[in-house]
Amino acid sequence: MNLQLTGQRVLITGGSKGIGLAIAQAFAAEGAKPVLVSRDRANLANAVQAIEAACQIKPEIFEADLSQAGSAEKLHQQVGEIDVLVNNAGAIPGGTIHDIDEARWRQAWELKVYSYINLTRAYLPLMEKRGRGVIVNIIGMAGVSPRYEYICGAAANAALIAFTQGLGGSSVRHGVRVFGINPSATRSDRMQGMLQQQASSKLGDPSRWHELTLGLPFGRLAEPDEMAKLSVFCASPLCSYLSGTVLNVDGGQMFTTPGK
Repeated sequence: MNLQLTGQRVLITGGSKGIGLAIAQAFAAEGAKPVLVSRDRANLANAVQAIEAACQIKPEIFEADLSQAGSAEKLHQQVGEIDVLVNNAGAIPGGTIHDIDEARWRQAWELKVYSYINLTRAYLPLMEKRGRGVIVNIIGMAGVSPRYEYICGAAANAALIAFTQGLGGSSVRHGVRVFGINPSATRSDRMQGMLQQQASSKLGDPSRWHELTLGLPFGRLAEPDEMAKLSVFCASPLCSYLSGTVLNVDGGQMFTTPGK
């Protein structure tokens, strides 16, 4: 299937690993030109090698800490015009309200919440003036299925869901689509670390983290590539009527009875 993305320039934050890297690879496989943003230079270098080897396309890379004030505007000036913006960066810690102090809470939101808002603020006017463009927000299921043990992330994701829905309902007047994807627990080093933390508290042994995945849909974590392919398809012209929607991708877990 031709997704009609050849030559499109796609900016992906948090694009050096996990879901972000998978999204970059999926866009590159369709002939698009990924622009990767990450705080880690070594991870960016590894991502370039992986994408070049798989797709024979060399992505552009920018090293930036989007949690810092003014970083979104600076990145926008460096990168220039794009066709698609994928907001994906973020690493909110697990824990209850007693586990996360104000400084850590604000630090997490600077990256996951405010970088999404600030990059959208930078790029949306240009897209609207041009009359076309797509903004994809990778958010998270905790925004619709909040958990006490992930309260900081749940509140952040709920805010980004509302942000996406509100923008996507209006941006279409100017030819721009804004939508979101809520991944459920997806395989990554960060997810494994969070599961190890839960296994330590619930099972007394962090090495038993895989046991916590057995009750998930299909008996496993979601794969980054599954989120990536959905993101790319929805960002393509083949989904040109999609905007203001946030897709829940959890294998139906939110509709199941706990323990069954």
